[in-house]
This record gives sequence, structure tokens and C-alpha cells, in this order.
Amino acid sequence: MNAQWEEAMPKPCPTLVDRRRLLMGLAALPVAFSAVPYALAATGNAIVPPVGLGTWITFNVGNDPVGIAQSEAVVRAFFEAGGRLIDSSPMYGSSQATVGRVLRNIGPTPDLFAADKIWTPGFAAAKAQLEETRKAWGVERFSLLQVHNLTDWEEHLPWLRDMKAAGELGYVGVTTSHGRRHGDLERILKTEAIDFVQMTYNAATRDVEARLLPLARERGVAVIVNRPYEGGRLIRQLKRDPLPGWAGEAGLTTWADVALGFILSHPAVTCAIPATTRVDHVQENMAAGRWTALDEMLRRRIAAYVDDL
Repeated sequence: MNAQWEEAMPKPCPTLVDRRRLLMGLAALPVAFSAVPYALAATGNAIVPPVGLGTWITFNVGNDPVGIAQSEAVVRAFFEAGGRLIDSSPMYGSSQATVGRVLRNIGPTPDLFAADKIWTPGFAAAKAQLEETRKAWGVERFSLLQVHNLTDWEEHLPWLRDMKAAGELGYVGVTTSHGRRHGDLERILKTEAIDFVQMTYNAATRDVEARLLPLARERGVAVIVNRPYEGGRLIRQLKRDPLPGWAGEAGLTTWADVALGFILSHPAVTCAIPATTRVDHVQENMAAGRWTALDEMLRRRIAAYVDDL
């Protein structure tokens, strides 16, 4: 084992900072990520920055020129702020086509981490759907493909792993949302070789803290958090009131800092993917990505505040 690899190897119970350094070390190694064992490759938060971009509802604009222009402005602001991961799905109406049109308008985006999903049962139908997804995005290779809401996951995970082994795919994952199918997700985390898992988590919806987040951390599976604002409901509730004094004392200057800081400071979380149609909101979200190390006392205070809303 050479010295460079030894430096990148994980240490027992790595801290959040340790795990980021681990992935930075792996990224510098002269070996493709697809050649790295899944539990090692997915451990840590440096695969992508802590805030990504979701496209559910917000990018489902069809051919509306105003909606397309808004989406393009959001993506430009996202990349300008250091964003990489854009997440979509065949389930999201015209969102994939919008992403592709925007990316073509923007031009080369070498840092893009393209994350999409398989959302149909059966191998043949899923492969056909994947080809449509690829054409919609206009990319040759996806960084991450996820089995959306565990649809026929027993069928899909093996051939997705084969794609990864052949260098045709960066990472393999599964998703759930709205708190559904947590029992199945726990079983997959315990028994399947996956790199990413996507689930709903925020200060108002914390049930994944009990088993799923600790299990993902134990297994070295990177966690993408969907619905970080509860589909917008949570952030709207928070913004009805001014920031409390304790938030300002901690340096939190926006409600996005509070809501995303709570999520991103959990040691199992890799990335949150808020969706928006507004440039000022994506800028606010990206700025909130700096809050990845809130202490446990502050996290509990945020949770208690949300519980009292």
C-alpha cells in the first residue's frame, strides 16, 4: 500500500472534517472512483458540496419561456456559488428536459454532478427510460443513478452496479421520500452495496435520526436529503417570525442558515437538495451550506423551536 493511499484510508469513527479530508484525498488518487470499494468511496461529504439543487416541481415548466429563463438563472447562480449536484427524475414532469435545455444554454459544466433516477419496473423498460433521461440531460454519463422510491430495486441494483463496474456510471443509490418505506430502506442499507441513499430529513421530520442516519454512517453510504424545507412549508412557517436572539448569537443570519444548518450538521448527511425558482433563494441556500458543524445543543434548540411552531 503506497503512502498516498494510506493517507486517504479512513480512521476509526471519523469526524465530519476527517471524512471530508478522506474524500479529498481519494479524489487526488490516480484511480477512478468506480474502482474504489463502495463503502470507502461514499464515506464523507467531499463527494459534492453540502448544498445541491433539486428540480421537483420547480423545473417542471414545459415550454414556458418565463419558467425556462427562471430555471436557467437559478442554475447559473448555483454554479457561480460553487454548486455541483443537480438532482432530477423521470417522475418530475418536464424537469429533466428543462435541466438539459439550461445546461446546453450555459455551455460546458465540467464540475456538474448529474444525479437522476430509475423510475419504472422491469429491466427493459428501465433501460429505455434511462436512455430517454440521458438524451434529456444531454450527458454521456451520469454521476449518480438512484432507484426512485425503491421501484423494483431488487431488479435494478445489480445492473446499475454492473454499469458502475464498467465505468459507465459514477455511483449507485436508492431514494425514498415523505417518510415512506423506511423498513425496506433499512434492509437495503444493511444488505446491499450502494453508494448513496436519499431520504427526507429536516428539523420537523426527524424520524430517520433513530436508525437510518446512523446506519448509513456506519455503512459508509453518502446521504442526500430531500424535502429539506418540507416542500416549502417549513421555511414559510419559519419566515413568519424574526430570527430569535439565540440564532444571531450563534452567527446564523437567515432562516435558511437555521433550517439547512440543522440538516447539514448531522454527521451522516452529505448534501441537501432544496428546490427553488428564485435566484435570491438559491444564493441564500448556498450560503447556508457553510453551517456544517453546529453543536448538539444548538441542534436541539432548533428542533425544539420547530416543534413549537
